[in-house]
Amino acid sequence: MDTPPGRLRGKPSWLINKTGAVAHRLLAETLSGVDARGHHFALLAALEEFGPGSQAALSHACGIDRSDTVAMLNELAEQGLVVREPDPGDRRRNIISITPAGRSRLEQLDAVLAEVQAELLAPLSPREREQLVALLGRVFDHHHRP
Repeated sequence: MDTPPGRLRGKPSWLINKTGAVAHRLLAETLSGVDARGHHFALLAALEEFGPGSQAALSHACGIDRSDTVAMLNELAEQGLVVREPDPGDRRRNIISITPAGRSRLEQLDAVLAEVQAELLAPLSPREREQLVALLGRVFDHHHRP
């Protein structure tokens, strides 16, 4: 019994879950080799794409728990990749911005993640990879409507 039952392999939810576990493991192993975490990439990518924002807005945009967001932003700030500044409109909260070093780190992490994607999706052709991303994106968007 080395192969899962056909009834499991025929269920997209099972396949997504198992493939997700493989993706998570590959990502964690690869990022730990460059002293980074997936949340680092997500937060830097959000700051690069959307510009400066509050911790709450970053947490929401990246789908990261607020307490985890604070911890990850602390790590990024200690490395000089982001800066916190008081919000001029509300001194009780901070606005987070990416630094030039943060942009360089994001480019490095982009390359690392491209390697992970290539390894994960090695059995698929480039066209099949595009189709998979498009289909998963549609499913995700359907279930994450505001």
